[in-house]
Amino acid sequence: MAEYSEERLDDVRTRDRVVDMMARRGVELEEIAALTYALQGERIPELTEAICLEHVERVVMKREVQNAILTGLELDRLAESNHVNEPLRSMLMDDYGLYGVDEVLALAIVNVYGSIGFTNFGYVDKLKPGVIARIDEEGKREDRCNTFLDDIVGAIASAAASSIAHRYG
Repeated sequence: MAEYSEERLDDVRTRDRVVDMMARRGVELEEIAALTYALQGERIPELTEAICLEHVERVVMKREVQNAILTGLELDRLAESNHVNEPLRSMLMDDYGLYGVDEVLALAIVNVYGSIGFTNFGYVDKLKPGVIARIDEEGKREDRCNTFLDDIVGAIASAAASSIAHRYG
């Protein structure tokens, strides 16, 4: 329990853990930055993917965001390893359309940056651009659960796009 207490209070250490967890599930922050750029690049001519990556990093440093990422990725992992009871396991493994808790968790991330984050998230959740399409497709495999991961990635990109809008808008 002592390790948890120390880690819980160290946002940088927790940031490193969530970035590692996402990488283990096949998602790099640079891919999220590319999605962020796709959301804001047309509106802000001086925007670069490097600037987008800085904003993605800022989002991932926020404790509320880290908590949402940890929770969602752990639920995906537990469902894959058959450590979630039915009927929830089937809902998670099938990314059941009427199971909206994954979107609710993602909204906790975008809510940190205001209403523009909600709009961006709705867009990426519906169209599934870039890395989200790949995550969604991988989640359709029988042994893979990406129910939370795709929404988490979309939420981080949307929150970073909102951060950029606040800064440059």
